Amino acid sequence: MTDQDPQLAAAAGTRARIDTDRPHSARLWNYFVGGRDHYEVDREIGDHIKEIFPGLVDVARTSRHFLGRAVRHLAGEQGIRQFLDVGTGLPTADNTHEMAQRVAPGARIVYVDNDPLVLAHARALLPSTPEGRTAYVDVDLYEPETLLEAAANTLDLSRPVALMILNTLGHVADHDRARDLVVRLMSGLPSGSYLVISDSTATSAGMIAATEAYNSSGAVPYHVRGVDEISGFFQGLDLVEPGVVQVTQWRPDSAVSVVDAYCGVGRKP
Repeated sequence: MTDQDPQLAAAAGTRARIDTDRPHSARLWNYFVGGRDHYEVDREIGDHIKEIFPGLVDVARTSRHFLGRAVRHLAGEQGIRQFLDVGTGLPTADNTHEMAQRVAPGARIVYVDNDPLVLAHARALLPSTPEGRTAYVDVDLYEPETLLEAAANTLDLSRPVALMILNTLGHVADHDRARDLVVRLMSGLPSGSYLVISDSTATSAGMIAATEAYNSSGAVPYHVRGVDEISGFFQGLDLVEPGVVQVTQWRPDSAVSVVDAYCGVGRKP
């Protein structure tokens, strides 16, 4: 057996886990933001959703822009050098490590996901600057302590970390459970760490209808929440101005549009 055989076997096993018969949230999001990692089943439901609610494309793209502004703020203005990106999804342009390391080449980033398609693309996420480090962890969000333990192989959890959970918590059906997962993750990070969250919200009939169409497609369900529920994730943290707002209104660098997605950045005292 050669040294490459285990890697080839692992890659084959990963590909076997990828379901191309049902739509997938990460692939659909990738389709909306102009990526290339999606299948016909994703494009079909994506086009159907765009007919129901064209604004979901704006939600996907402006949420991505918020990610960039948040990372640049934390790395550039707050001196954060460690990022834990949970539910990272499929790689596109301007991933978390790329934006952080442009500001701080020595930044360390850990991506977390347990989706087989994302795992198959993990190598695209891994290249780092020589000064920094980037790693990928195949762990479930529902195992926060295991997740933190795995991240500690790359990050120093005695120093501040930015916990990024973007467009992921909607997969947790029960809001109390989602809050508990966030609390458990933040409890493992020291004072001075940050929580960054964005998610689609049930703030228009169009978004609610689009979500119902997606959930009826056979994909893993996604649950849009109210703005007050998004705000609840930051309980006990010091919100960074301007607080919990639409993703287009968080420290915008261009014209502000109205979208059904809210976000916030909070600092752990």
